[in-house]
This record gives sequence, structure tokens and C-alpha cells, in this order.
Amino acid sequence: MAGSIPALSAIFYIKIGHKMDKIELRKIPGVDTLMKNSEIKKFIADFGEELTVFSIRQVLNELRDSVLKGKKIPSDDKIYTLIEQRILNIGTSSLKPMINATGVVLHTNLGRAPLGSALTEEVSRIIEGYSNLEFDLEKGKRGHREDHITDLITFITGAEDAVVVNNNAAGVFLSLNTLCSGKEAMISRGELIEIGGSFRIPDIMQQSGAKMTEVGTTNRTRLTDYEAALSDETAVLFKAHKSNYYIEGFSEDVEIGVLAELAHAHGLVCIFDMGSGLLRKPKGLPLETEPDVHSALRSGADLVMFSCDKLLGGPQAGIIAGKKELIQKLKKSPLMRVLRVGKMTLAALSKVVRCYLKDETLLENVPVFLMLNQKKDELHKKAEKFSKLLSK
Repeated sequence: MAGSIPALSAIFYIKIGHKMDKIELRKIPGVDTLMKNSEIKKFIADFGEELTVFSIRQVLNELRDSVLKGKKIPSDDKIYTLIEQRILNIGTSSLKPMINATGVVLHTNLGRAPLGSALTEEVSRIIEGYSNLEFDLEKGKRGHREDHITDLITFITGAEDAVVVNNNAAGVFLSLNTLCSGKEAMISRGELIEIGGSFRIPDIMQQSGAKMTEVGTTNRTRLTDYEAALSDETAVLFKAHKSNYYIEGFSEDVEIGVLAELAHAHGLVCIFDMGSGLLRKPKGLPLETEPDVHSALRSGADLVMFSCDKLLGGPQAGIIAGKKELIQKLKKSPLMRVLRVGKMTLAALSKVVRCYLKDETLLENVPVFLMLNQKKDELHKKAEKFSKLLSK
């Protein structure tokens, strides 16, 4: 016998399967055929032939792969729908305005801080044409982009100097890389935080070149823990604000002012990653327990870094404020070219921070504070109105 029955059966089924695949594959329409369709012609008119052909080929390739896996060809209407989805996915913006009904004012997945119409109008005015982004109008020569906002930030925060980078994580990385690369950065185990998007303080420290030294325990860290771990390699005492969780009960940590005293007594730098970035505490808002930048600097922190698109209520960016000598070192780092912000961010941030000059402008113009300042009865009325609109 030339071969066993099971083996012959397998060969038979493979051949039949290949034949069936070929039959199904022939049912897939060609690019030329699809391009003659009236609906496809509309896409060509709206989005161009290049994108339309690209999308058709992608869909057809996927259909061929599915046939070879034993699946049937979808209907012509379904094929046109798949092509339409592919064209629109590239040809139109997937970012859409949303209604935030979660009750969370600063929602990471919904774009964090809303900017409001007053701010976007100012940004539009700057970006519609040319601007003096890096031109000194008084001296008539090249200027520096940070000059547009440094004095404003230092006035609001009480810092000697400040620099803006593209987010707060960049601020942490730049500071540690510049001041602590190859040396030890000391941090409490209770502050080895993770925030959204798998951002972890230990990972940033490692990538910056700093050697992380953990002290204390998860729930209790004392000043003596820092003192016992000091060595000739220590360069930075680092504190991170636990903004997305807290520990109740048997817990203890070291205040930023006390940590700064220890750092300065040993010629070290004290860095505070504040995260949210509160610049002002208007009366009547639930912000009493939230740390603010001005107080942290006044307590002795050498550098304080914070986000601009969270509690500050501005665009995505990060601010590092503190001692002039240290900020100047950061500004001279080659990484500043990588981490700097553009004119859109500077224009938006400048507008928002100017609102912090007094409580009235802050509460009236920054959407985050407008929402935080709303009373429960106002929110209840809005919810009832919204509910009626949804029921129609």
C-alpha cells in the first residue's frame, strides 16, 4: 500500500481546502472594480485617490488573510463599510469633544484640564501668524522663548528662577539627570508612586542615571531613616507628593521643610515632585490639605516640579521652579532642546498663569476652578437639566 488511509485523507482535505480558498479568494473584488463604485468616488473627491487606494488595499489584504484562515467573504456592503471606516480613521480626527459626566474634574482619560474659550482665543491669536517667540523686541535681536513666562512664574511661586518643559515627568528626569547622574537620590519607600500610564518614579530615576536609594518603610519613614542612609555618594533628597492615594492609621512621613534642612546641612539638593501644582488657594475651595508650590519653596525645597494640565488648569507641560543656580544648570543641559515646549504651549500657559495674579480672575477664567467653586445646589440643577435633555 502506497500510503495509509489517514494520510491520504489528510492530503485530500488539504487539496480540497486549497481549492475552496481559491474559490473564495476569487470572490474578493479588485481595486479597479471598487474604484468605480459611486460611494468610493465620493471618498476620492473628499480625501484624495491616494488615501482611498491605500485603504482599499489594506482592507483587501485583510480579507485575503481571513479567507486563508477559513472565514467567508463578507457582503459587498460590509466591504464598503470596512473601506469607509479605514478612510475616515486616517482622514478625519479621532479626537472628539466629550461631555464629562463622571464627577471627576481632572479626568486623565478625558483630556485632563479643560482650557476654556478665553484661553483658546489667545492661543489662536498667537499661532495664526508669526510671533516674537525667540525675538527680543526691545533689543532687536534673538531672544529666548522662556523669557515670555519666567518672570510671571517666579512672581506667582516666589521662586528665584523657573523653566518650562513638556510635562512633569520630563521635569523629574531633567533634574535628576543634571544634578544626580551617577550619584544617589534618596527617596522614601512610601513615595515610590505609580500614576496613570504606568509612570513610576523608580523607572524615571533609573533612566535619568541616578542611583535610587530607598529609605524607611511603605507606611512609616522618619528623618533618622534618611540620616542613616547618607553617604558620600548622596546628591539629592527626593520627595514625591502622593496625590492619587494616601495611607491612614499607623503612618508617618517627613515634611518637605524638615527634609530640606537635612539636605542643606549636608550640602545636598532637596527636590520635591509635587505633581498637581497648586499655585493659589482661593477661599471656599476644598484645597486646604493640598500642598502648594509657594509654601514648598518657602519651606526650603531647592526645586519644586509640577504639572500644568492638572490642578493648575493649563496645557500639558511641566514647570520646575526653585534656586536660580540650579535652574540655570537645567537650562544649559542638552536635554532642554529635547524637552522644551512650543509656542502653542507657551501662549496657553502664559494666559492661564496670569489668571493666578488674583483670586477673582482665577475663579472666573480657569475652568477647573470654575467647576471646583460650584455649589452642590448648582450642580444638582445642572444634573436635572441634563437628565431632561437626555430623556428627549
